[in-house]
Amino acid sequence: MSSNAESQFGDKADGAAGATLSFEEGTLVLRGVSREQGAAGPGWVYDARVDAWRAPAWRYRQVLAALLRSGLSLRDEARAYAEHDLKMGGRRFKPYDHQAEALQAWGQGSRRGVVVLPTGAGKSYVASMAIELTGRTTLVVVPTIDLMTQWVGNLEAAFGQPIGMLGGGYHQVERITVSTYDSAAIHMARLGDRFGLLIFDEAHHLPGEVYRQAALQSIAPFRLGLTATPERSDGRERDLDDLVGPQVYRRSIKELAGEVLADYEVRTLEVAMNEEDRAMYDDARAVYRGFVESQGIRLGGRHGWRNFLAATSRSDEGRRALKAHRLQKRLALVHQEKLALLYELLDEHPEERVLIFTNDNASVYAISEALLCPAITHETKIKERREILKRVREGTYRVLVTSKVLNEGVDIPEASVAMILAGSGSVREHVQRLGRILRRGEGKRALLYELVTADSVEGFVSQRRREHDAYQ
Repeated sequence: MSSNAESQFGDKADGAAGATLSFEEGTLVLRGVSREQGAAGPGWVYDARVDAWRAPAWRYRQVLAALLRSGLSLRDEARAYAEHDLKMGGRRFKPYDHQAEALQAWGQGSRRGVVVLPTGAGKSYVASMAIELTGRTTLVVVPTIDLMTQWVGNLEAAFGQPIGMLGGGYHQVERITVSTYDSAAIHMARLGDRFGLLIFDEAHHLPGEVYRQAALQSIAPFRLGLTATPERSDGRERDLDDLVGPQVYRRSIKELAGEVLADYEVRTLEVAMNEEDRAMYDDARAVYRGFVESQGIRLGGRHGWRNFLAATSRSDEGRRALKAHRLQKRLALVHQEKLALLYELLDEHPEERVLIFTNDNASVYAISEALLCPAITHETKIKERREILKRVREGTYRVLVTSKVLNEGVDIPEASVAMILAGSGSVREHVQRLGRILRRGEGKRALLYELVTADSVEGFVSQRRREHDAYQ
C-alpha cells in the first residue's frame, strides 16, 4: 500500500546504517552526522546539548526524502505509525461528484491539502474515503467534545472497529482515533510519531498559537483539512499551507444548493425601535460617540478599540461612555419590537423545526422563558445539551434558542428555519448559522431570517457579515 509520497519510508531499519533518525518530544533528531557534514533537507538546527541535528517533526516527509537522496546510510526510527487495511463496510455509498472530485484533488496533491465544502455537503464522508485510501494509523482532530462523540459514532459505523478517543476524560489510541484540538495540542509531543494521516475538521481553528502544535509536532506525511470557511480575521489561513497543505478543492453553498444541499432563501428584515427604546439608544450613543471624539480615538484603526477601553478606565466620564456603549449595542441587537417580530415569525412556521440565534446569554434565557422553549449556551452541561439536541431531532422540541455554541459542528438535519436575532460582523459566523439548516431533505426549502434594527449600528454589522457569495 506504499504510495509515491511515502516511497522509501517503508523500511524502518538498515543494518548498515551510519546515521539514525528518531522522534523526540515533537521534534526529529538526527544522530551520526557531524556538525561539519551538515544535514540534508530544510529546518535542521545543530543541537550541541545532544550532539545531534534537530528539526520540527512536521518536516519529516521533506527531510527524510532529502536525506535519502543525499545517499546517507540511514536508520529511520522516527516512524511508529503503521499500515492497515482500513475498509469501509456498512456505511459505504456512492459518493456525490463533489466528494469524489475532492478526494481525487487531495490525492493528486500528494495527499496533503485543504478541502473547502459547505456544512451539509458530506465532508466527513470525504474523510472516511481518505482514511480508506491512505490505510495508515489516523488521527481526526475536532474542536469540541460533542463533535468528537459524533465523529466516533460515524467512524465506528463506517469501519466496524473500535475508534479511539483523546479528550473529555478519554485517552485511548486505536488505528483510527478522534481527538479534540486541545488534547491533540497537549499530547502530540508524545504521540506525534504514531499517526500517518492527520485530518483536521473545522481546520480554520488550526493556525491558532496553541492548536497549531497538533500539526507542528507530528511527523504525519499525509494531512487533510476540512472546513466550510477557511478565512480568518488575522489572515493566518495562509499558515495552513505548511500545517496541512494548500487548498486543493473548493465548492460553495450556491454551487451545491438544490442538488446536494437544500434550496434556501435569506430574508433580511429591518425593524424600527419603539419610541422609548429609540430615545434610550440615541442618548446612549451620543454619550459614547461624544467621549470617543473628545479623546481623538479612531475606532476604525488597528488599535482603536483597545485605545477606547484604556481611555474609559481613567475617568468617571470614560466609565459612563463604556456603560453607554454597552447599552446602545444591547438595544440595537435586542429590543422590544424585534422580539415582537420574532414571535410573529414563529407563528408563521408552526410545524417546522426552528433555530433562534442571538449574541448573548441574557437574551437567550429571556427568549427561552418567554417561549417556554429549551436553550443552549456555553453554560449548558454536556449531558443536558445532548438530550436537548436529541429531542429537537425527534420533534419533541420544535424551537431551540442559542447564542454562539451551535455555530459549528452540530448536526440537526430536521431544522429548516433559522432566525438570527443578533450576531457579530463575522462572515464565518453568518455562514455557519446558515449551514445549520441546509441539510437536504425531501421537499425541504430552508429559510433564514435576519432581523436588523433600522437606523442603527447593526446595519453596518449586517452588511459586513453578508459579504459572502451565499448571500449575493
